[in-house]
Amino acid sequence: MKPADRIAHIKPYFFAELGKKINGMRARGVDVIRLDMGSPDLPPAPQVVEALSQAAHKPSTHGYTLGSGTATFRKAVAAYYQHRFGVELDPGYEVIDLIGSKEGLFILSMAYLNPGDVALVPDPAYAVYAKSAEIAGAEPYAMPLLAENAFLPDLEAIPSNVLRRARILWLNYPNNPTGAIADLNYFKQVVAFAKEHDLLVAHDAPYTDVGFDGYRAPSILEVKGAKEVAVEFNSFSKAFNMAGWRLGMALGQPDVLKYIETYKSQQDSAIFAPIMAAGEVAMQVDDRWIDQRNRVYQERRDVVLDGLHAAGLKVTPPQASLYVWVPLPEGAKSMDFCARMLDDVGVSTTPGVVFGQHGEGYLRISLVTDIDTIKQGTQRMVDWLRERV
Repeated sequence: MKPADRIAHIKPYFFAELGKKINGMRARGVDVIRLDMGSPDLPPAPQVVEALSQAAHKPSTHGYTLGSGTATFRKAVAAYYQHRFGVELDPGYEVIDLIGSKEGLFILSMAYLNPGDVALVPDPAYAVYAKSAEIAGAEPYAMPLLAENAFLPDLEAIPSNVLRRARILWLNYPNNPTGAIADLNYFKQVVAFAKEHDLLVAHDAPYTDVGFDGYRAPSILEVKGAKEVAVEFNSFSKAFNMAGWRLGMALGQPDVLKYIETYKSQQDSAIFAPIMAAGEVAMQVDDRWIDQRNRVYQERRDVVLDGLHAAGLKVTPPQASLYVWVPLPEGAKSMDFCARMLDDVGVSTTPGVVFGQHGEGYLRISLVTDIDTIKQGTQRMVDWLRERV
């Protein structure tokens, strides 16, 4: 049996293969500390779980929820964006639900790109941006995210012959894997650039509510005129500790949302209504809950930074996201470096090259492990690094 040509060249997901290796090590009695994946370890607010339970006990909530989510969910999303970002959205045309935002990221390429089109993709980046373009028959064009440019794409460096074929410009801020941020001035430049070159901006924004030292990330939809050229994807996974619930949304350019909805209507039958009911409650959670949760991540971040600095590595403290982006000693290859550290001291981190060629020379540490385990894993790393740095 042979696969379709469109996926024949696609490699297995890195974390699936890593998981197999770690399971094998643990079966042999190795104590492995995972600092690689970005799956939150903390629970949602208690009232969110209670809302799921109450809704699930209603006999009327167990059928299909066809269409763009329940009307109450769409209205709640619009109210959340008004409260959080000052952005007005029409819940009937400018909001749709997603089975996790990853679903929408993938579908966008399927619904908007043709063979021969170009997708402008940051590098390093979440793999789905480029892979979905490839599966759609389009060509990903890598926009380097470099430290000297604050890990922002240099839009003026994109060749004119590439821009003529480009249809989508992908962005992700706060950024995975670098932890970088973008301000409204940069988003204004992006919107103007998109209008000049007839591009759709796809902004993946699941980390907007994970910030440190009081930082609050903006939405690209705050820019005047952004809804004419931009779709923003958001998720409950990171904002409200609901990764396994698979709930997200897409907002903005109404024609593009309609294309996504049309594709979805052939692919799935929408989300379990009680999950959407719980999502409505999550979006009303007091900001103090968000702040307290973020302080937990910040404490973990600081433990990691203190250890890495003590080991002689120059690491810039991230202002947002769930990750620390760590430059490796000069000449180190990230895949080999991370594999040796896992084998030698049982600490699993993510090689930067997994996120693209411009991620080489870095590794990513996730902050979604309890503080005692973070301390233990960091100390193992520090002791190991001191022998090599």
